[in-house]
Amino acid sequence: MTVRLYLDEDSMNRALVRALRGRGVEVETALEAGMIERSDEDHLAHAASAQRVLFTCNVGHFCALHREYLDEGKMHAGIVVEPRQRRSVGAQLRALLTLFGELSPEQMENRLEFLSYWAR
Repeated sequence: MTVRLYLDEDSMNRALVRALRGRGVEVETALEAGMIERSDEDHLAHAASAQRVLFTCNVGHFCALHREYLDEGKMHAGIVVEPRQRRSVGAQLRALLTLFGELSPEQMENRLEFLSYWAR
């Protein structure tokens, strides 16, 4: 099984969504999920219930939410964080594809990854 991805409001770039889908990545955006203007907690809960890895540019909040999930014994499918405006769409695409080529959905469970680590 391949990683399924959820892009929150902070990361849903149309060009990135098209590029990911063009490479066979199953992507759901906050807009498609009816999650616009929802809390970060709601975005993570939605991604977790849909068994999707959450991709966000909201580093601080989602690092804290990841810690809360672990402390409370809750499960999520994984979180990938990228500081806003740091990389081009092409660079983000390559890094995400590298990450998902290396780590299975099972390996992503309850994991927080910084996209910068995968940008080679």
